[in-house]
Amino acid sequence: MSVTFARRCSLSYNKEVNRRTLILAPLAGLAFGAEAPKSVVRGKFAAVGQLATPKGKVKLSGDPETEKVLGDPRLNGMDIEALGRFTKDREFTISPIHERAIWAYQGGQRLMVTYWCDVCYIRTYAPGECWCCQDDTKLDLKDPNSKDPTP
Repeated sequence: MSVTFARRCSLSYNKEVNRRTLILAPLAGLAFGAEAPKSVVRGKFAAVGQLATPKGKVKLSGDPETEKVLGDPRLNGMDIEALGRFTKDREFTISPIHERAIWAYQGGQRLMVTYWCDVCYIRTYAPGECWCCQDDTKLDLKDPNSKDPTP
């Protein structure tokens, strides 16, 4: 009899916990985990970490890998689009590098900002030395819809 009672209590307890979880978890997500919608900023890459837009200069920042891209002088003067969030009036935080949040426009075409090692055939998304041969990677703007076999 005590086994049956224990089993019946545990089943009813789990049902109540599941109901509470189904009702409270989405509400908690809205209250604590809600993020502002992503914004897009586009303009000429003016200097390290700055974008010249029609409304004025915007200071860009991001995670460490994104900061490497923002420090690349090869992007100076390019038409750049960044995805992320405005943190202040003239400050924009770019989404993490794995979200492919930095794009360049060339000839009216939207291209991913990537870096390529000609020696090892390795593509990266931040500038610097190739992790294999230690040679410098070159800026390689890539059409995301191309049939190029490289990732």
